[in-house]
Amino acid sequence: MYVSRTLEPAVIRASGQFPVLLLTGARQVGKTTLLRHLSQDDRGYVTLDDPLVLSLARSDPALFMQRFPPPALIDEIQHAPELLPYIKMAADRSGEPGLFWLTGSQQFHLMQGVSESLAGRVAVLHLLGLSRAELLGQGPEATPFLPTPAELARRSAQRNPLTLQALYRLIWRGALPAIALNEAMERDLFYSSYVQTYLQRDVRSLARVGDELAFLRFLRAAAARTSQLLNLADLARDADVAPNTARHWLSILQTAGIVHLLEPYHSNVTQRLVKAPKLYFLDTGLAAYLTAWASPETLEAGAMSGALLETWIVAELLKSYWHAGRQPPFYYYRDKDLREIDLLLVQDGIVYPLEIKKTASPGREDVRHFAALERLGLRVGPGALICLAEQSLPLTASVQSVPAWAI
Repeated sequence: MYVSRTLEPAVIRASGQFPVLLLTGARQVGKTTLLRHLSQDDRGYVTLDDPLVLSLARSDPALFMQRFPPPALIDEIQHAPELLPYIKMAADRSGEPGLFWLTGSQQFHLMQGVSESLAGRVAVLHLLGLSRAELLGQGPEATPFLPTPAELARRSAQRNPLTLQALYRLIWRGALPAIALNEAMERDLFYSSYVQTYLQRDVRSLARVGDELAFLRFLRAAAARTSQLLNLADLARDADVAPNTARHWLSILQTAGIVHLLEPYHSNVTQRLVKAPKLYFLDTGLAAYLTAWASPETLEAGAMSGALLETWIVAELLKSYWHAGRQPPFYYYRDKDLREIDLLLVQDGIVYPLEIKKTASPGREDVRHFAALERLGLRVGPGALICLAEQSLPLTASVQSVPAWAI
């Protein structure tokens, strides 16, 4: 079953303007499915996961290009960076848009080769798992999130309310299409296979991991810290690895689209902001599996219920931007006086503050730190408290509560 993705119009626009389109993202988020759905009959398809095809691409890229001429969709391009100069030459010879569609699961190393070989010739888009809008069949109409009253009212009218149990079932199962669209899929079996495949294929191609059990410990320790300020020393100690190893492995998780590091907001106005990023897993189902929550009910009642709710909301907001072909202008705020704001959206010089709390009874006290932004002399737009309230209500003149199901 194909689910329409919000990214489809951005893919079509980019393909009409650039000779090469690169779609990045973690494994199993639906990159190939999306591009094959949009492909015309004349676009060939080849995957570099096929060992024979991969051998040809690496040993004789010129012959590979003759065998698979444009327009072509080349899957998992990171396995054969040798192809990139030949793709560049083909793009320069033709000068036409839409010649090559590429997918890749390892963003950082792949982007190094792309920036060197295809600068000015490639459009880069990023795909995550299914958003709630896409699951509801509203993918084509979805827009980047902004907490203005009109946008919040539109979203509340579009989304159907969720019970607490239904929301945490979404969080517990995750958003990867293979499990999100198939209720019969056993969740533990799926994520066990996902982790094993990830360890065997992606990690080994990025770094020499001598001890797979140590890396699994690291994965679990990182998942236990989702939505928290990153402390590499603590993470390394809990995983029983050296700090440099923890830093390297964390970059691998970031590279492969498993985690997102949310940077702190900073400006020249103040020097009192904390510099460490916040760590978020991009799929809550994987985070819940790694931290061993056996059911949605135990997750909701457990110690990580608030952290995984925040992780799910941040991932949904990231999807609203990445799936529209835009970079998310997201930061968090925390100063040395321990005033914290979970999320800042910075757009056109205006800062939109967001707080995320697991509460069904929001109050003004929950958004008291928003005032710190005005004291810094920033232009502050409407804000929101995303929570478990059943309906949206004003908290102050410029801040309102928003049900989590409405984002």
